Amino acid sequence: MGFSKPVATDRSATGIPTGRLAMWILLSSEIVIFGGLLVCYLLYRFHNTEWGHEAAHTNVWAGGFNTFVLLTSSLFIVLAHHAAETDKDNEKAFKWMWATIGCALIFLCVKAFEYTTEIHHGYTAQANPFWAFYYTATAIHAGHVVAGGLAIAICSFDVRKGEHLNRVELTGIYWHFVDLVWIFLFPLLYIAK
Repeated sequence: MGFSKPVATDRSATGIPTGRLAMWILLSSEIVIFGGLLVCYLLYRFHNTEWGHEAAHTNVWAGGFNTFVLLTSSLFIVLAHHAAETDKDNEKAFKWMWATIGCALIFLCVKAFEYTTEIHHGYTAQANPFWAFYYTATAIHAGHVVAGGLAIAICSFDVRKGEHLNRVELTGIYWHFVDLVWIFLFPLLYIAK
């Protein structure tokens, strides 16, 4: 008796591949988390005009650089997907996936620099509600950067062997979501003064 692959990976009642559907369901739960946090932030922000003075202490250059890094990483994961799906070049896909991970590491290093500098100047999560929101939102986002980077790393080794190439797309969808969240966080926490 041979072991066979589950049928559920090959067919779907919705017309959407099962892995892609699962990823969109996961992301819908993530939207609830980040959406709730951002709505709470906006409601507090509209009633606390002094938050603009607090936001002036964030490092706009570091946040802008991290925005560039994440947008670049999105390009890299798209190139990885193209290499795996269209070019059938697993080694190239592997390298683009690791370029994406490299961007994730740069992002996290810049965030660590920001946290260290802000805490050194007394801007801690206990300082006031703005900084509590800032640290909560950016730390949750950083956790998602770590999770996405780990998922891409794990999948990259299968891709290199030519296995589970569909996971490049799935990790790419997750990675684009992480980038999209930052596109909302950056202006709200750094620019809107």
